[in-house]
Amino acid sequence: MKDINSNIVRAGLLGLAVGDALGVPLEFKHRDYFIEHEVKDMLGYGTHHQPPGTWSDDSSLSFCLAESLCGGYHLKEIANKFILWLEKGYWTAYGTVFDIGISTSAALHRYKENGDPYHCGAYLESENGNGSLMRILPLCFYLHGKNIKEDEKFSLISEISGITHTHIRSVICCYIYIDFCLFLLEGKTLQEAYLSVCKLKEKYRAIVDEKEWKVLHKILSGDIETIASEKIQSEGYVVYTLEAALYCLLTTGSYKEAVLKAVNLGYDTDTTACVVGGPAGLYYGLENIPESWRAQLARKEDIEELADSLHRACYEMKV
Repeated sequence: MKDINSNIVRAGLLGLAVGDALGVPLEFKHRDYFIEHEVKDMLGYGTHHQPPGTWSDDSSLSFCLAESLCGGYHLKEIANKFILWLEKGYWTAYGTVFDIGISTSAALHRYKENGDPYHCGAYLESENGNGSLMRILPLCFYLHGKNIKEDEKFSLISEISGITHTHIRSVICCYIYIDFCLFLLEGKTLQEAYLSVCKLKEKYRAIVDEKEWKVLHKILSGDIETIASEKIQSEGYVVYTLEAALYCLLTTGSYKEAVLKAVNLGYDTDTTACVVGGPAGLYYGLENIPESWRAQLARKEDIEELADSLHRACYEMKV
């Protein structure tokens, strides 16, 4: 297993948060808007009236997951932290929740009622938003550092996604994304990591039915980077988000280019850039996340401390 230092974990968490913050002011903007208003730097206010460097629910729930994993794997503890975020503004940029997905909100309210993290997530086909994909990245450090085996890996991904999104389509997208990030942690390039994921087709095929398999065709095509940009959609549907993220990562040459490309796709700008920013941070490294963007990031030092704690829990503490 490749040695992972704390800066790699920092790069993952800061990478996703910076991407998220870049997208927050532009969320819901139509793609045509960016033809004349291309985003080239960190902005503020806009859609949610938040200052530059403010991250959203994507990062908040990622940080809740990361913090929970510092104490080991306990699904109810993860769900409880999500409730703290919802009700108390825990792990928000400035103490207030200003953005939450419909399925995530409904699932967390169900959890408050039944107290069962295994039976609260959205399960309908129409509820496959990107609300679990956007927050799953911290799990890759736990899986990698603890050398979790394949069967248990899928179970953990299913359970963590399932707090809010239980449908197999959301779960399999998280599974593919986590595998992609794990290949990056093993030292593969972005292209190598993507092709390695595509070589695992039979593993994914064994989990889903024919209908779900067809949905994954573009993701696992092996050449998603060759698709014309106008064919890449960037709304809040989980499949679109994963497609857009892989496309942005594979058609750019730096962290900055990748997350800006994600934002300039429009629509669900914060989540697409967040899902791009995490693996882009892992691959390009902390030093290649623009320093001026990191400096503007809300609670930067807290995120760094969290990353260091997660590194210690996953890579230094023996089980």
